[in-house]
Amino acid sequence: MPNQLKDSYSNLSELAQDLRNSEKKNIIIFAHNGVGKTSLSVEFKNIAKNAGASDTLYYNAFTEDLFYWDNDLENDEVRVLRFNRRSHFFDGLDANEMDTRIRSVLGRYSDFDFTIRMDVEAEKEKNKGITTYHFHSTDYVTFRRMEYSEETGTTEWKENIKISRGEENIFKWCFFLAIVQMTVDKAEAYKWVKYIYIDDPISSLDDNNAILVASHLASLIKQDTNNLHTIISTHHGLFYNVMCNELGNNAPKYYLYKENEEGDDVTKQTKFLWKIKDLRDTPFFQHVSLIKELNKAVSDEGQLFTYHFNMLRNVLEKTAAFHGFNRFSDCIKKFDDDPDEQLYSRMINIFSHGNYSVFEPVEMNDENKNYFKKIYADFKKQFPFNEDL
Repeated sequence: MPNQLKDSYSNLSELAQDLRNSEKKNIIIFAHNGVGKTSLSVEFKNIAKNAGASDTLYYNAFTEDLFYWDNDLENDEVRVLRFNRRSHFFDGLDANEMDTRIRSVLGRYSDFDFTIRMDVEAEKEKNKGITTYHFHSTDYVTFRRMEYSEETGTTEWKENIKISRGEENIFKWCFFLAIVQMTVDKAEAYKWVKYIYIDDPISSLDDNNAILVASHLASLIKQDTNNLHTIISTHHGLFYNVMCNELGNNAPKYYLYKENEEGDDVTKQTKFLWKIKDLRDTPFFQHVSLIKELNKAVSDEGQLFTYHFNMLRNVLEKTAAFHGFNRFSDCIKKFDDDPDEQLYSRMINIFSHGNYSVFEPVEMNDENKNYFKKIYADFKKQFPFNEDL
């Protein structure tokens, strides 16, 4: 069984199979949006499912879609989060005090409370002597929060509230963590689970919660009683780095990206290759990867595309935030030909707001290339990065 992945794959199914074959207990993958992380998690799950026996508990966009809001459009009073109980995800709901398990995790992240209600209503229909039963699932979650009442002057529960998108994602994530803990504890309902695949669990979360989620997940994975294999993929640099630090050297770290099969020229949309780069024990920072990409683009004028303005804006925004400046333009040098400090910042602003996709690159004209290289060169003089990048 190989411990190392190959450098490239012609399809995600092949990569998923090698992830399964790896002897490593935990694997971390960084990949930008659009590379195919969610598809990879589905391919991973389907390998066992197509063989007739599910063995993967996964958390991805499909898991989040198991829940959906019923906002009571008729009365606008009772808002509930329904869930599709037919999924194996909910196998342990009936006998395992799920409310208590989720609540013990949720308290770390939020201040709202909830109740899970599970009922199935049967509607009997008799037609020409034949009795048919129609089952209507009424499984749902209600939420409530303690709020101050101006009317009574006291703090009291406000029932059936609509929680925010971020809080909803936290609830789903805590639901998943409660199930993972049951799986680690070898609960009967989840004995079929051999692998856990987690794809981008922190959408809509702020940085503080991203760190909290990563630390909590790592502590679960590192439990002595856990013998499950775990694959984690994410596009979030901070979450990735916290996971790297928490899981240490025993977890391989990879950078997944895709290229045109004919090479770097992404203007020719034919067939993709999925490439794997072993990041070994070096934490991966997104801004460093952007600097490397910009260095490469500037050194080869033929590869300097308009979307690189967006990448430069990204680096400038991060640098301004880190150094305590109010605007990204504070990180642009004041040039003699721009005494009002408007020209260069406006150029970056315009091009970073345009419809310039990395998938449909438009090469800069010569004038813009010169402006770009001038801004970038002086930025690196003011805020020097490792020259070996």
